[in-house]
Amino acid sequence: MFDSDKFIIKGCQKGKKRYQEALYAKYSKSMYAVALRYVKVIPEAEDILQESFVKIFQNIGKFRGDSSLPFWIKRIVVNTALNHQRSKLFLYPMVDVVNLDEGVLNEDVLSEFNYQELIKMIMTLPDGCRVIFNMYAIEGYKHHEIAERLKISEGTSKSQYSRAKKLLIKLLESKGQTKYG
Repeated sequence: MFDSDKFIIKGCQKGKKRYQEALYAKYSKSMYAVALRYVKVIPEAEDILQESFVKIFQNIGKFRGDSSLPFWIKRIVVNTALNHQRSKLFLYPMVDVVNLDEGVLNEDVLSEFNYQELIKMIMTLPDGCRVIFNMYAIEGYKHHEIAERLKISEGTSKSQYSRAKKLLIKLLESKGQTKYG
């Protein structure tokens, strides 16, 4: 009955609770995983998820179908997570890091690790690096978009991403006892 997103959207637009519950049941797990990539503690991810779904239900009437529903929902979750993290990021210095010796992540080596292990490694990154790594490598934002959203320079975005990659390579080397690069 609730398989069709269009059907669920129409019910949500009418404010029907059972359709809202269906939408939440269908997307909450995957969106929780998105929120968890931006924060280190479970209660914060739960707060982001809850706040996101409040925004989703308040704005479902504005959904025009220009993109897929999961993409639209994910953007709301990411934006909510970024707003949540934005004030915290300014507590930690994010400066340009120059001349980092960048390693290259080899896909064969990455295949040695499962998704959960890789996410756990990403979660250990410092806040600034983790947020920028998520935005660039996972969400697909460009550095100029990240800079604009976080109110940092494009160079800072690039250098924090580079730092995140270097830290992940060290983690992968220590776990896999393999040399990357």
